[in-house]
Amino acid sequence: MSTIAAAGVTRRFGDFTAVENVDLEVAPGEVVGLLGANGAGKTTLIRLLLGVLRPSAGTVSLFGRPPTRTERRRVGYVPQNLGLYPDLTVRENLQFRAGLFETTPSSFAAEERRPLGQLSLGVQRQAAFEAATQHRPDLLVLDEPTSGVSPLARSRLWNEIRRHSDAGAAVLVSTHYMDEAEQADRVVIMADGRVVAEGLVPEIVGERRVVEVSAPDWPAALAAVEREPRLVMLDGTVIRVLGDEPEAVRADLERAAISDARVRLAPASLNETLVELSRGRRVP
Repeated sequence: MSTIAAAGVTRRFGDFTAVENVDLEVAPGEVVGLLGANGAGKTTLIRLLLGVLRPSAGTVSLFGRPPTRTERRRVGYVPQNLGLYPDLTVRENLQFRAGLFETTPSSFAAEERRPLGQLSLGVQRQAAFEAATQHRPDLLVLDEPTSGVSPLARSRLWNEIRRHSDAGAAVLVSTHYMDEAEQADRVVIMADGRVVAEGLVPEIVGERRVVEVSAPDWPAALAAVEREPRLVMLDGTVIRVLGDEPEAVRADLERAAISDARVRLAPASLNETLVELSRGRRVP
């Protein structure tokens, strides 16, 4: 039985459809990464899965039942705004959350007696994760839990995520960091409220290719190839063109009298695939 199961879930706000016909499952011990640009519908979907919002259509279940307070007691949730009180100390936040779940509060080193709002964002996010997991939940739902923190703090948090999943907890993590997505067991990509791709990262990227351009005068080369309907990205000084063929890119460079550029096909990255899917473009 899946820990989370959503079938045909849709949520409308007036004439605006924030989530449209989404199917999603997360199994015990599985880490699912939820990707998408800002406004893709990730946070709204999470709120639907937790029963905070009711779907306009479709069904949601937690642990095989409609989400109610009873099911949510088995969930550890870290929202984007952390869900803690900045005027309370870390210790007080942990004690308050532990009281809600009738469990023993965790300890949090020397920082636990300082007001949360006085601490760095990285420490605040660590505290939020500790507060969400001290009752040993069967499901972890983390909405961009590492946004704005250092790479080291992100690595440590993912070690903790894996520790909980290895113990059997299901984990749903929304993120916009591609390297984090690649640590998930499975990735779900959303755009405009819909799921546009799902599976392992190599499956999603597949055989997609981009046109890679290297040139000594890369600003001039960039100006030459940057035109609709292409998507053009920079990787250092290397230009990567989505949505066109090498011959067309090479012709634009020649028209701009750039003869020393090297043009070749290269494998697309997950980030480029996400951009392509979000924009509804096709990478050759």
